[in-house]
Order: sequence, then structure tokens, then C-alpha cells
Amino acid sequence: MNIRTIIAATCAAFAFSMAGPVRAHGGEAQIVTKKFEAAIPNISGKALLAVEVDYAPGAASPPHTHAKSAFIYAYVISGAIESKVNDGETRIYRAGEGWSEPPGATHSISRNVSKTDPAKLLAVFVLDANDNPLTTPVK
Repeated sequence: MNIRTIIAATCAAFAFSMAGPVRAHGGEAQIVTKKFEAAIPNISGKALLAVEVDYAPGAASPPHTHAKSAFIYAYVISGAIESKVNDGETRIYRAGEGWSEPPGATHSISRNVSKTDPAKLLAVFVLDANDNPLTTPVK
């Protein structure tokens, strides 16, 4: 199986596991849109995926874990996002700020801080090309 086939399968699984709208608190939605995907040519078996997460006012992602190999960089494009990863502190990140998440992280809080304005973030995943699903709800 070539790397393009693996990337296509990974992206299909990602789209299935993260496609929006995803219902959040109070019936509000978050929408996840794939923005970029590619095999990393100089790192065999690795892929890069970028998704944009649009949070409606007051919307939140359900608690979830990420793929075991996924290193993630999240960057707030607009608004403010409250986030808690693993046993770290709960923090609010504003437009222009970002954070990273280690492979296999548990993301217990990810929400739009504002009840009146939308928020948006870009999440960039570097992971094994065949590692999926990218997110799994915490039970």
C-alpha cells in the first residue's frame, strides 16, 4: 500500500470521526473542516493534517483522546478557547496564541469561552499515516 492510499484512508477516517457539525452544549455546534493533508516526504510513514474548528457561541467539544501517534499544535485564529490537556492546567487561549498536545493526549476541555461570539482554531496533526481514529470520545 503506497503512502497516498494510507493518507487517503487516514483522512477518510478523520473526516468520518470529526466531520461536523458536532452537537455541543445547548444545541450549539462546532464544525470541523479539513484544510490540508499530505504525507511528510522526508519522514517515512508520517503525515500532516490540518483542520479548522469553528465553535458557535458557547459551543464545546466533548471530552476526547487523540491518536496514539498524533502530536498536535493548536492555534487560535479568532475568539478565545478554553482548553485542558491531560493533567495540565485549564487555560484560556486568545487569537494569536497556541499550544501543543503530546501523542495520545486526553483533551477534557475544549470550548468557546464566549456565549455571544464565535471562535475558531487551527489544529495541525503530525502522526503515523495509518493511525486512526484521530479522536475517540472519552466514556
